[in-house]
Amino acid sequence: MNPFDALKAQLSVAVPFAAHVGVALETITAGEGTATLGQTRETSNHIATMHAGALFTLAEAASGAAMAGLFLERLAGVRPVAASATIDFVRPAKGVVTAHAAVDAEREGLLAALDGEGKVRFPVKVAMTDAEGREVARMRVDWHVSVLGSAP
Repeated sequence: MNPFDALKAQLSVAVPFAAHVGVALETITAGEGTATLGQTRETSNHIATMHAGALFTLAEAASGAAMAGLFLERLAGVRPVAASATIDFVRPAKGVVTAHAAVDAEREGLLAALDGEGKVRFPVKVAMTDAEGREVARMRVDWHVSVLGSAP
């Protein structure tokens, strides 16, 4: 098992709410993550489309996977927290939705800031598409990563 597959297995159980909703982490690389969520009765809203909260949970999970993949070698020594998020709903989502997240910053600069300041904040952009490849939503999550034991 490669390190990214091990991370995927760990993250799949580390965030119980995402697992409870049905989010499945599909891929993780250094700075990118993909997750899927199938529409069920429990993830639907009153107009038979994917609930906004389900889409938010899907995107946040994908963004966390991208962030964790970027910091893979240092995860045991840092505390990552989603500091803020904004989401735009583009069209009603039905069926299986895929969220693809990518860190919107250079790895070397982020690691340098973490080493120099003990913390770093950066955006992760997430695109969500339906089974036909149509964009249904987009989200930006700002992650705050600090070295364990440093001031927040």
